[in-house]
Amino acid sequence: MSAYKPAAAVSIAPDTTLALLGLALMLVGLVAISSASIEYADWHYQNPWFHTERHLVYLVLALVAGVLTYRIAPTFWLETGWVWLFVALALLILVLIPGIGREVNGSQRWLPLGPFTLQPSEFAKMAMVIYLAGYMVRREHEVRNHWQGFLKPMAVLFAATLLLMIEPDFGATVIVAGSAFGMLFLAGVKLGHFMLVFGGAFSAGLVLVVSAPYRLKRLTAYTDPWADPFDTGFQLTQSLIAFGRGEWLGVGLGNSVQKLFYLPEAHTDFVFSIWAEETGFVGALAVIALYIALIGRILWVGRTALAAANPFGAYVCYGVALVFSGQAFVNMGVSSGLLPTKGLTLPFVSYGGTSLIVCCCMLALVLRIERDTRVQGGAA
Repeated sequence: MSAYKPAAAVSIAPDTTLALLGLALMLVGLVAISSASIEYADWHYQNPWFHTERHLVYLVLALVAGVLTYRIAPTFWLETGWVWLFVALALLILVLIPGIGREVNGSQRWLPLGPFTLQPSEFAKMAMVIYLAGYMVRREHEVRNHWQGFLKPMAVLFAATLLLMIEPDFGATVIVAGSAFGMLFLAGVKLGHFMLVFGGAFSAGLVLVVSAPYRLKRLTAYTDPWADPFDTGFQLTQSLIAFGRGEWLGVGLGNSVQKLFYLPEAHTDFVFSIWAEETGFVGALAVIALYIALIGRILWVGRTALAAANPFGAYVCYGVALVFSGQAFVNMGVSSGLLPTKGLTLPFVSYGGTSLIVCCCMLALVLRIERDTRVQGGAA
């Protein structure tokens, strides 16, 4: 079915543009986290550089994981995609077991590993992308022409999203489901099949929002946060104040006022707000431009891989682009008031070890696909 053959072991440099875009975002994250967390860390841990030091450790681990991923041939992921999906589902079940998973603010999303924690939902995003990419290669005709080819991955997706909602982690649910639907759509699923299932999933999402009072409050608060600025609209109003204070060029790195215990989660979910306050519209636009360039480059790699008869590589690239673009859009949309408040990390930038490691691994996988496509093209 595919003329693609894995590239031989050839010494060839990775895509410099793609690698530099990823590194640029990681450097932005390091600077933004250091600035946003310094007062919070000093107050809670008596060490102003607590989060910076931990993030540096995460950066080293993420880069090592990325290098290891880059050295693994894509055929390995193609053949073992179901294994990674099984591991992801097992971790999502494990985190829900009382006494094993760690609960924070009413959500049980973390597995404690000594001084660090593992967030299975982040790993599930990558596992789902790899599994679906392999499934769509093996079952291409079935996916495009028969109901069963579409419903089988939907059953897997339902199991994963159900586990994510039990935690609960509505943000990760949206990203996993949205990326899966996007990949299946790009794989050529019949529009009638796609719209019917997508419509059902969207309706189920609305029911989930309405059935949980705290989700409904977040949705209604987002439409007019100033109606209750000290309760349901508190985070968003403080975030909007940060954007307003930034104006065109910002107040300067380290000079944010909103990070002084006004804006909760300033170094995680709302790090973009502090960045916008300190670097202004120009700095915020620069970060958005980096994401546009990164995602555009990944989509270009996917298109090149498809032209080189490597559908697995193409589908992986499309899935990674959907995950990165979805998370970046939701995070920045929440910070600016475009979307309802929902905790979701900004890829490569927000504080969080699991998110950073998984993002580096996904980017490394794209880099390896691009390298192999180039080698294959040169050998043709």
